[in-house]
Amino acid sequence: MGYSAVLAGLAISIQYIATLVSRPWAGRISDHLGAKVSVLWGMACCTISGLFLVGTAALGEIHWLSFAVLIVSRLLLGVGESLGSTGATLWGITSAGQEHTAKVIGLNGISTYGGMALAAPLGVVLDHQWGLTSIGVLTILIGAVSFAMAWRKDPVPVEPGEHLPFAHVLGRVAPHGMGLALGGVSYSVLATFVTLFYAYRHWSGAALCLTAFGLAFVAARVLFIRTISRYGGFQVAIFSLLVESAGMILLWQAVSPWMALAGAAVGGLGLSLVFPAIGVEAVKRVPEFNRGTALGVYTAFSDVSFFLVGPIAGAIIGFFGYASVFLFALISVLIALGIVVVLKQTQQA
Repeated sequence: MGYSAVLAGLAISIQYIATLVSRPWAGRISDHLGAKVSVLWGMACCTISGLFLVGTAALGEIHWLSFAVLIVSRLLLGVGESLGSTGATLWGITSAGQEHTAKVIGLNGISTYGGMALAAPLGVVLDHQWGLTSIGVLTILIGAVSFAMAWRKDPVPVEPGEHLPFAHVLGRVAPHGMGLALGGVSYSVLATFVTLFYAYRHWSGAALCLTAFGLAFVAARVLFIRTISRYGGFQVAIFSLLVESAGMILLWQAVSPWMALAGAAVGGLGLSLVFPAIGVEAVKRVPEFNRGTALGVYTAFSDVSFFLVGPIAGAIIGFFGYASVFLFALISVLIALGIVVVLKQTQQA
């Protein structure tokens, strides 16, 4: 459409405004009405988001109107993600038992990032062959099928008990959320700007970076998720953030698409266990009947990161060039590492 990198980042990141605002609401719905209700509402929102994406393609000649409809689609997708992911995670934890929290969060991430790894190249193929409309239609189909699958599953009972005020849950989970938010900056900048970074360098195969990131992410979850229960969440998070930092260094210094691809893979390998490792420690801070709200609040911090990183990173690119965005990610990950170290020491004190 001829818009700037800042607006391109905003179009991607604005989804996380809706996700952020609706996270506490999704947690409350999961705690009070049940995880199944949250998932069903979430999948309905995702399906409607696909309809608006088809509208975006249909209005492609009217740039401002097409862009506005795209924003609505992204906002609906954000609400759908909030309801669906929060509800699905709590549904799994309640079904499997509190002792399997890390595994459930890990499997949830495998589904999410495994889908991302498949969808990045698939989206490119669909767009080249049939345009944006085909991506909207596929979104509608996936949302509708997911809704039907959730509808057929038995609900889990709502945990009884007195629910903590939202401010209390926020206070207990906020430090862990800050570590998650800063640790997730690497994914935010990669997902938002890797295509433009490749185009600026006149390289091909940008979608493969997201595939490499996603495959490494899934592999680490499958192979190493048990380390959280064995060594503790904070210890695993510290090691993971160090690995993630190495990936950002490779991307920052990349002189070839293969070096960038390796950086994306190492970054995915490192980020993989950050969410469940810190999340296990965060959930321990609240009673069982507040887990949905705690998960919603904790995840909301990553939404803040995703939303803010797009425009901020776009501005950094405007001043210092595309490679600088990965230095920004590196600094953010190192700050996250410092937060986790402090949390670990505080727990041991």
